[in-house]
Amino acid sequence: MFDTRKGMDWIINVLRKDQSPDGSWDYPFDTGISTDAYMIILLRTLEINDEELIQGLTKRILTRQEKNGAWKLFFDEGDGNLTATLEAYYALLYSGYYPKSDKRLRAAKKFILANGGIKEASTYTKIMLALTGQQKWPTFSPFPIEVILLPEVFPLNFYSFSAFGRANLTPIMILADKKLSIRTAYSPDLSELHLHRDEEDSWVRSTEMRSLLSFLDDGAKSLIGIPKELRRLAIERAKKYMLDHIEADGTFYSYYSCTFLMIFALLSLGYKKTDPVIIKAIEGIKSMKSEINGLPHMQYTTANVWNTSLIGFALQATGIPTTDPMIVKANRYLLDRQHHKFGDWVIHNPNSLPGGWGFSNVNTILPDVDDTTATLRSISRIVPTELAAWERGINWTFSMQNDDGGWPAFERNADSKLIEFLPLEKAEFLMMDPSCADLTGRTLEFFGNYTNLPRDHTAIKKGVKWLMKDQKRDGSWYGRWGICYLYGTWGALTGLSAVGVPNSNTSIQKAASWLRSIQNEDGGWGESCHSDSEKRYIPLRTSTLTHTSWALDALITVSDKPTAEIRKGIQYLVDSLDKEDWTTAYPKGQGMGGAFYIHYHGYRYIFPLLTLSDYQKKFER
Repeated sequence: MFDTRKGMDWIINVLRKDQSPDGSWDYPFDTGISTDAYMIILLRTLEINDEELIQGLTKRILTRQEKNGAWKLFFDEGDGNLTATLEAYYALLYSGYYPKSDKRLRAAKKFILANGGIKEASTYTKIMLALTGQQKWPTFSPFPIEVILLPEVFPLNFYSFSAFGRANLTPIMILADKKLSIRTAYSPDLSELHLHRDEEDSWVRSTEMRSLLSFLDDGAKSLIGIPKELRRLAIERAKKYMLDHIEADGTFYSYYSCTFLMIFALLSLGYKKTDPVIIKAIEGIKSMKSEINGLPHMQYTTANVWNTSLIGFALQATGIPTTDPMIVKANRYLLDRQHHKFGDWVIHNPNSLPGGWGFSNVNTILPDVDDTTATLRSISRIVPTELAAWERGINWTFSMQNDDGGWPAFERNADSKLIEFLPLEKAEFLMMDPSCADLTGRTLEFFGNYTNLPRDHTAIKKGVKWLMKDQKRDGSWYGRWGICYLYGTWGALTGLSAVGVPNSNTSIQKAASWLRSIQNEDGGWGESCHSDSEKRYIPLRTSTLTHTSWALDALITVSDKPTAEIRKGIQYLVDSLDKEDWTTAYPKGQGMGGAFYIHYHGYRYIFPLLTLSDYQKKFER
């Protein structure tokens, strides 16, 4: 028979030990080797010889190489990922520590050539290659800089994109206009990876993309003014946008990719490599370095607020009092990071004051709905003493509901379908911020369980209606920020239940039946990262702690008694808490389907703890 209390105590002890002195949990935001590769390329291009860091990063990259010479984004991806392999190969060469004759690099090169060479790499990678002299900029500019001047009444304008999309697109537009290219004496020669002569014009492949870009180009040409002056004005506005969104640590929005691009964009505008803004930006992304298994990893951003809000709440859910020093420090850390500045979210949401929370340790201008409700859950037990922070957070969350009834991550109504035709793979992930089931479900769960909001409130009814409409035929929901249908279904079911949708409801029953039907023989659940590209549930065929926790918690929420499936799942969870294998490192979060996956090192503790706690409270007392 399983012992849920013993399992919970084991996790609590681990979390207590892992808390940082500032009260946060700084578990790594682990996104594979791409940022590690880009850091080597950046340092070498700027001729910053941080050899200890470069050597450490090359060692980490090599530990992730497969036997066939390729690199993967996730365990069951197949033979490998062309873009990841190309980035790793380039970085290892540019480091200067590994020649082309090295057998590991020869194997990588063989994989790259067998899979189409540079032409088949992602657009973002091609931009990096163009910046560093390995790829020609296209003669047809993929992003006219004048787009930034288009008025908001234009069907597609600068603020049609998500905040994350704008952060990356702004420096890209400058760079595409300036066609910056920097080679050094140590630049490798990647010419043998170009298999086609016309590659510089292969960035924009589809007729729809070309049609949309012509539409944007026509819009830019319709602006009143002298073309040369308009271009100068557009570049100035783009530069100002970047500089206005630099955080205290020097990073642009606290993200690696847009900071990397900003550094090159500023260089293209005449900034010196030694300019204080560029030096500070480099220091900022260096400060996001973490250590995994004794080797450095350049985090895409830090996840301290997200980790701490989830862990703080989970610990309190087990009965740890708010007066415990661990909880006091965690909640103080979170309260200190509530936002007080207006960010871009105000463009589409002009009637709210700041009050949300962001994801990273230094984020002050890019709050998101998920971090805000997660933090509000953690501080919900100390509301009387923190009423002002509580009310500001709730009001901001309310104000972020989309017109369709769902909740987005960063901005209201940033979901123009036109964006899908932009010449960037996965533009729907990078440039759009639509309502999604995981965020809508989690927001409803917060309002239903932690506030006195009446269940017939308009916002609740609209949210429920949107979720019901978004349910897939098989009964599942797609989760935008996790992997994938298990995550979305957990978010949706717990949310609907919290706002009073009965267990007998057809949608609830259908979802529960779907969850039961995909349980593994060992009692657990597991889902492949392929789900987000395939747009349907793809089983991992192996159970993971996190996926099992999501599925179980959803079933516990909508079940009146501990069914055989629930008992079997709890047994799996308790028996597997301390296991260490590839499933514990398998990504459970996604930033961009098919391209950007996240291994949250804390999830293996957070979600089992929550699930065991919910089981105990509902069925063991």
